[in-house]
Amino acid sequence: MNNDMSDFNDLIQDSKPTLVDFYATWCGPCKMQSPIIENVKNQVGDAANVVKIDIDKNEAVARRYNVQSIPTLILFKNGEPVWRAVGLQQADVLVDKIRDYEETKSDERFNK
Repeated sequence: MNNDMSDFNDLIQDSKPTLVDFYATWCGPCKMQSPIIENVKNQVGDAANVVKIDIDKNEAVARRYNVQSIPTLILFKNGEPVWRAVGLQQADVLVDKIRDYEETKSDERFNK
């Protein structure tokens, strides 16, 4: 993702959950989180957006969401942060959180 804040805002506006992994290339725990994030992406498929944001390349976004330690994971729905965790998170925890905020069939009916 580039430094354009509007791209990030567009991404998190989705009605399906968007999990954002704030990381840095030099961060050890972030390197351990990376394959877990890929696993989560594979498990949830199209039910959610899963993205990684490099805080060194996207300082404005990291500042906006008060990311002070990494990895920081924030789950957004309709542009709002609905869940947040700092530190290494396991796939089952992340998948469960995403499932908590998935669109229901009634949501889909109203959004069409």
